[in-house]
Amino acid sequence: MGSKNKLKRFKENETFQNVFQPTREEVVGGEFPLKGKWNSDFFKNDNPIIIELGCGKGEYSVGLAEKYPDKNFVGIDIKGARFWRGAKTAVDEGLHNVAFVRTQIELIEDIFATHEVSEIWITFPDPQIKYKRTKHRMTNSEFLKLYQRILKPDGVVNLKTDSEFMHGYTLGLLHGEGHEVLYANHNVYKNEGAPEEVIGIQTFYEKQYLEINKAITYIRFKIK
Repeated sequence: MGSKNKLKRFKENETFQNVFQPTREEVVGGEFPLKGKWNSDFFKNDNPIIIELGCGKGEYSVGLAEKYPDKNFVGIDIKGARFWRGAKTAVDEGLHNVAFVRTQIELIEDIFATHEVSEIWITFPDPQIKYKRTKHRMTNSEFLKLYQRILKPDGVVNLKTDSEFMHGYTLGLLHGEGHEVLYANHNVYKNEGAPEEVIGIQTFYEKQYLEINKAITYIRFKIK
């Protein structure tokens, strides 16, 4: 993507009422105004809040918002030029139950209050295979503790990935730490019983993986 196109998208994001782009200083300083107030001040309802971490182009956030109008969705990504696509689609289609925040994932505790979130989706994260990158894996122990704090007590996490490594690493960690695995499948398109929201929504890259018969894995779990 050219720099001019990126700048154009950044400027257009500023006009979207469903996009929030706080500075890191504002977030860390406790100045993000919607923390603890997403339902009352933005969505204007009491519906469950589901967030997508590393939402990319926002296909999943928008797809879920279309599928579940009685739930609220927030896509999180540091690359605003990417989720511009999802934000624009939501605006064009009049979807009022989806929003996007440009920030780092490790700062989500400054975006959402304790127990404000009902569900988390992690879709096709970088598996960070090298050992020295363990701290960046989005299902490592520290991230799970972070997710637990913003999730409601009965909240769940969904991991959908094309990485066998990420799937195996996460399953091993969940079992090792005593978390509750609700569903695990190493190839959701080949095995029966996969939830509709897992196989019914596909990202741009997921479609490419499927064209070359790459297995898509999925885990749904609760953090204990």
